[in-house]
Formats: sequence, C-alpha cells, structure tokens
Amino acid sequence: MGSKNCPETPRQKMISMMYLVLTAMLALNVSKDILQAFTVVNDSIVATNNIFEGKANFYYDQFEKSMLLQPEKVKENYGKAKKVKDEAAALKAYINTIKYEIVSAVEGLSTDEVKAMEKDKTKSFLAQVNGKDNVDIPHNYFFGESEDGSSGCKVAELKQKIVDFKKKMTDLLGPKLMVGVALGLDVEKEYPNLEGDGTNNWQITNFAHTILAADVTMLNKLILEVSNAEAGVVQKLYESIGAEGFSFDKVEAKVIAKSNYVLTGDKYEAEIFVAAYDSKQQPKIYVGSGVDSVNMTVIGGAETIEGVNGVGKLERAASSLGEQKYGGIVEVISRSGVTSKYPFSASYFVAQPSATISADKMNVFYIGVENPVTISVPGVPNDQVRASINNGSLSPTGNGHYIVKVTGGAKATITVSAQTGGSSKGMGSLEFRVKPLPTPIPKLAGKISGNFTKAEILAQPHVLAVLENFDFELRYNVVSFVFTYRNAAGDLLDIPGSGMMLNAQMQDKIRSSKRGDRFFINEIRAAGPTGTKDIGSLNIKITQ
Repeated sequence: MGSKNCPETPRQKMISMMYLVLTAMLALNVSKDILQAFTVVNDSIVATNNIFEGKANFYYDQFEKSMLLQPEKVKENYGKAKKVKDEAAALKAYINTIKYEIVSAVEGLSTDEVKAMEKDKTKSFLAQVNGKDNVDIPHNYFFGESEDGSSGCKVAELKQKIVDFKKKMTDLLGPKLMVGVALGLDVEKEYPNLEGDGTNNWQITNFAHTILAADVTMLNKLILEVSNAEAGVVQKLYESIGAEGFSFDKVEAKVIAKSNYVLTGDKYEAEIFVAAYDSKQQPKIYVGSGVDSVNMTVIGGAETIEGVNGVGKLERAASSLGEQKYGGIVEVISRSGVTSKYPFSASYFVAQPSATISADKMNVFYIGVENPVTISVPGVPNDQVRASINNGSLSPTGNGHYIVKVTGGAKATITVSAQTGGSSKGMGSLEFRVKPLPTPIPKLAGKISGNFTKAEILAQPHVLAVLENFDFELRYNVVSFVFTYRNAAGDLLDIPGSGMMLNAQMQDKIRSSKRGDRFFINEIRAAGPTGTKDIGSLNIKITQ
C-alpha cells in the first residue's frame, strides 16, 4: 500500500494486519465478534481512503494553479495527471459497483438502496447489512462456474482491470519517474494455502468461499490501494515539473479596494497584486481605462505603478460622478527570468453625498408616540452613520433603525452625517410634519350611527373607539358614555355607562324597543397613548 514517497502509516499497517488475521479466522468460526471486527476494520479503511483522496486532490489543485503561471512547462504532466484522475475514478467506480451488486444480491435490495445505505454517514455501512456471514451468494457472484477464478468470471475481470490500471500508471510515469514508486495492488502474486502444501492465486486467497463482510472489506481495501497509487503517481508527476521559483498559494491578479462606492471629495483606494510572487522580483502594474486580455495590452493611457513587497497601490481622486472603470496588466518576473503577464479589471462608483431617511409609517411624526424611522447612507456602514433631530428625541435601535419622539411644534428636521476617510461629512437632512394623534371615531356593532337592528346591537353590545386609515398600531379604549332613551311619557332619560359594554339595563331597553325607536350614546370618552379625550356620540334608529 505504501511507497517511498508515501510510506505506510501505522494506521494502514494495522488495517492490513487485522484484515489478514480476520480472514484466517473465518476458516475456524464466523462469530458475531468476528463480524463486528470486520465492521470496525471496514470503517477504518473507508476513513483512511478519504485521507488519500484528499492528498490526491491537493496535487490536482496544485496542477491547476501551476497551469496559470507556466502552462507551456506544466501542460504535459498536467495532461497525464488528468488521465490518472480519470483512470483511478473509473476503477474505483467499477469496484464500488461490484460491492453494491453483491450486497444487493445478499440483502434483496436494489443497488440504489445499497448506495443510499453507504451514503448515510450517521451509520456504519456494514452494520446495516444483515447477511454479513453469507458465503454462497458472494462466491457464486465472483467465481460462477470457474474453479480458480482465472478466467470467465467476475473476479478474473476485477483482477485484469487492476493489472491494466497498474500498467497505465507505469506507462504514464515512465521508467525514470517510476524509480522509488510502489503502486501496491499486488494481484499477480501467489499466496500459501491454509494446508501449507501449495499456493493459491490472488482470486482464491481473497474471494473464494469468504463471507460477505470480508468481501466488502476487501473491496474497500482495493479502493484504498487505488487511491494510494493515484496520490503517489500524481505527486510524482507534480514534483517533476519544477516551480521556476514561484509560490503557488494564489495564481491570479487581484484588486482589493477599500470601498467601491466613493463620495465626491474623497479618494478611491485599491490594492492590486498577484498572490504568487517572488519577494526578490517586484511586480510592475500598468493601469489604463481597460485591458485587452487576449493581446495582453492596456487600453487608453497607461499609468505605471511600481510594486513594493509584491503589492501595488492605486489611488485616484473621486472627481467625476458615476461608475469609473479601469483595467491593466500585472507583470511578474520569475527567478529564471521568465516574464508572466496577468490581466485585471475593476470598477468603482462615485456619488454625491446623500442620506436616505424614511419614516417607516408616513412622512409625519405624531406627538406622544414612538415614531419608527430608518436612516442609511449608501456605501457607508450603519455604525458610521450619525443622526440628530432639532425637535424631540432620536434613539437608535440597531441596523439603521431609530425611534423618534416629539412633544409639540409643527415641524421637525433630522440631520445626518457619516464618518468617511477619517472625518465626519454631512449627508443631508429631511423635514417632517409634526401632528397630534387623530381623534378616534365611535362605533357600535361596526357602524357610525344610523339604522340598526336589535339583533345587531345585542350581538355586539360594545362601544368602540376606532382609528380609521391610520398606519400606527395604536389602541383607544372607551372608558365611559351616557345612554339616552325615551320613556313611555316621552321624556328623555340617561343611563350612565362605564367601560365599553352596554350594561344589562341598556340591553333590556334595546330588546323591548319597537321599530322607529331612537337611542343616543353621548359623552363618549376614550383613553389612549396621550390620555383621555371626548370622541363624540352615536345616534341609533331601530329598524326591526
């Protein structure tokens, strides 16, 4: 499994030894403990495979970055690395297919259901398999009618694919690079049989009359060995190309601006750099109105910026309003004298100082209540915005939201400033009207005076104070009123009411009334945010 460049870790050695021991024990007895041990070993193999795949992916990423720097030098081995990736992926997919098919045959599930079991990372794959000790189905799957698995069966096909993969890896590296690289996957060697009187081939040793748990573990071990070989080969290919003195942390031109939204009078500042650079060879940066990335030329009059410590700083006065575009070329010289060019382009926006101030309800502040307001300055963080009011108080509640309270007057003005470029700059102001809260309207059974049926009133015997077409969520409660009715002698009599509900005496008068009778609800008073006030009266005519 290991190589000179990728020696076996203690974890790998332990897994290999445990697999051999467990396979030997199968000849004696298949206990629950042995099945559990196979589950543990299989889980360890899967975890180790993830490590090797991560190592291979690291070198694939390094190839991608190197191609950006020196494509002519890297492209040959880059092409080989892509073939390594494709061949390894194809072989691992083939082995996985075998694994899914034998588990499917034993468990009576579809291969898709088996795949779903393995994808469930909250559970061990083998722990979910019931027929781990099944011998006959896996053996028949691998060997069919073959006695030794040498031809005409699935295990022979598996062996041949592994042999072909090793040959392709050897051909890709060539004799020179193969020195010191051990690919593993030794499927052509012979193994002593259990009787000690001869040898068995790789197929019989690993898959003849073995239980399903051993087969799954062995297949995952093969996948692990393919990943190990893949990582070793792609590492060797990468190390053989050299680096021409460059670091490959980042290989692209970058523009980092303090802000892409600039106010007139301020400066636009940006850092332009190539992340992969030689500290002894500073980049040169040519900036114009744009860049032709095909011909690697700067459009418009080019300004030259000398890099310091691999970074060039661009400063431009914000004198013209609107979007300002620019682009250019970054040149980097390697230790070997090779000059590489990298195009870049960016833009920023110049605007007049302005502030956005909006009342969350309407362009009016009401006396005696909390008026919510949102204040922002485009391009400036909320924590750098300052606001004040000339009539009342202004309290921040976070994220650009404020509460305004006013106590009188006809107008109030909010003034906004912002911290930009190390100083405070005025951003504008906005004037609001100041008004008292509107007087609520009295209603009975949802109506403002007029014709009523006795049923309507008795179903909703409440006098309500309603603020119609008003956006604030305010509530007024009726606290008292006078109910007026006419007695048999024609005299008007009053019944005082407390709260909002018609009392039992009032409801009795309504209940015994006749068509055309009239009632009056006067001196209605309601309590609200600014105190208690008279809100008018109701005129009631009974229709039925």
